[in-house]
Amino acid sequence: MHLARTVCRRASASWSALKDQPGEGVSEPSLKYINRLSDYLFVAGRYANDKGAADVLWAPGQNR
Repeated sequence: MHLARTVCRRASASWSALKDQPGEGVSEPSLKYINRLSDYLFVAGRYANDKGAADVLWAPGQNR
């Protein structure tokens, strides 16, 4: 699921760049959809990984 999320994020970045090109038809709803899909895959991946019990939580400004 995390791999699928990275593919989703890459597609989202490509769509965002494509949206700014003249003559390309990338809609705002499609950008929102792929962004929400990426969010879902992140949460689903954590859930599938023992419901996130062993995940290391991100703490801004702290090094590990």
